[in-house]
Amino acid sequence: MGLHVAKGDITAFETDAIVNAANTSLLGGGGVDGAIHHAAGPELLAECRTLNGCETGQAKITEGYRLPAKHVIHTPGPVWRGGNSGEDGLLASCYRNCLRLAEENGCRTVAFPSISTGVYRFPLDRAAAIAVREIAAFLKTSKVVREVTMVCFDIVTEAAYKAALEKAHAKTE
Repeated sequence: MGLHVAKGDITAFETDAIVNAANTSLLGGGGVDGAIHHAAGPELLAECRTLNGCETGQAKITEGYRLPAKHVIHTPGPVWRGGNSGEDGLLASCYRNCLRLAEENGCRTVAFPSISTGVYRFPLDRAAAIAVREIAAFLKTSKVVREVTMVCFDIVTEAAYKAALEKAHAKTE
């Protein structure tokens, strides 16, 4: 039970749900979004077309189709605009809303990418601290979600999330 950090390909994770760092159209894009749509197959795009997009900070859930994950939870993260446009709150909302949807859909295990730290340029260390804080708080009260993995694409991202997790553990001891 708990929060873990791993380096790898989120599309290969066998879990109840993976989170897609989507754009607001939910119709696919680059990075994690493109990789998830590619691996899931055209059925994912067809279902996403029925959802009428998604606002930044919110989340919507679909089937996983050809992915090993049963579900995909799509959340558009905030574009970094310098830190004074509510970016921290929007990113925190992404994590909370994804976990709420996971809980409502009976998902015990969830895998997240590093939301907004790619082309949306959210500072990595800041994003990692927000993610760890929100996930840890949720796990304390969740009756359904038992395990969350931050799946990092590269060693730099992995190191940032491990450092944020260590810092969070130090505060609780």
